[in-house]
Amino acid sequence: MWNLINPICHATTPAEVQHYKVEPYVVCADVYGAPPHTGRGGWTWYTGSAAWLYRVALEAILGIRRAGDTLRVEPCIPSRWPGYEVAYRHGSATYRIRVENPAGAGRGVRSVLVDGQPVPGGVVPFRDDGRTHNVRVTLGE
Repeated sequence: MWNLINPICHATTPAEVQHYKVEPYVVCADVYGAPPHTGRGGWTWYTGSAAWLYRVALEAILGIRRAGDTLRVEPCIPSRWPGYEVAYRHGSATYRIRVENPAGAGRGVRSVLVDGQPVPGGVVPFRDDGRTHNVRVTLGE
C-alpha cells in the first residue's frame, strides 16, 4: 500500500516525471483517469499531504512514536527488510535507532536496548543531555 501512495514511486524515471508532472514529494489530491492526462497528478500543495505522508512513514511503518518524554519503536515493516536506522533528535540529545529484523518477522518487538542496557517495557526515556544514545530494537516474537 505504501508504494501505491508514495509519490516518488510515480516518478522514478525521466519519462515518468514527464507523465506524472507534479512534485514527487507530496501526495496529489487526484490522479487523472481520462485521456489525454491519464496518470497525471493534480492538486498537490493545497492538501498539506507532505506532513501526513511523513507521519505515515515515520509512525505507522517505522513505528517511531513519541509519547510525552518517552519514545516507542513498534515497526510494521515488510518481513524481507533486514532492518533500518533512524537518527532522532530530542532537545540537545540524538537517538541513533537501529532496528534489526533477524527472523524476518516485520513486527513484534522482542527487545529494546538503550546504550547497551535493556529498558522496561521497551519504552525509551528521553534525556535532554547533549549526548548521542544508541537504541537497538530487535524484532520477533
